[in-house]
Amino acid sequence: MSRVGKLPISIPEKVVLTLTDGALSVRGPKGTLDLKIDPAVEVQTIDGTVVVRRRDESPRARAMHGLTRKLIANLVEGVSKGFSRTLEISGVGYRVEVKNNALHLSLGFRNPVVFQLSPGIQARVDRQTVVILEGIDKQLLGETAAAVRRLRPPEPYKGKGIRYSGEVIRTKAGKTAATR
Repeated sequence: MSRVGKLPISIPEKVVLTLTDGALSVRGPKGTLDLKIDPAVEVQTIDGTVVVRRRDESPRARAMHGLTRKLIANLVEGVSKGFSRTLEISGVGYRVEVKNNALHLSLGFRNPVVFQLSPGIQARVDRQTVVILEGIDKQLLGETAAAVRRLRPPEPYKGKGIRYSGEVIRTKAGKTAATR
């Protein structure tokens, strides 16, 4: 039995779950999210909690059990609290600003990079070098943060680039002068 899959998900009071055949819709104060339920698992609401069960013991059902439970928990948390990712920009002259739901980044290239944010993702900037991305869909937020980081990943010699908050970059030693 999956240790993650057997845990019940408590539903906050402002969140409404609508379960139809093969689909789950979660509505809360921050928005609405939908999820297609795999036929290998069964989802039930019991006394203000959501329980995910396997239909059989097939490898597919075992794989989908914990995954479905975690996806539903992320939907519930997203529509009630939301998610955020923080990116830090380090480098001389590197900065970012938000204009019209787009990030305008100066990353050492000849021209500034304009990154259009996905619908449902908002951005805030602190101190011109810290970007806070917020949204209700955890998967879309992670994909957006990864796409922004890919614009200028941290380089291993000085650590310049875009990194996640708390990410540690292992720096390499540079060249040394040859001695005779």
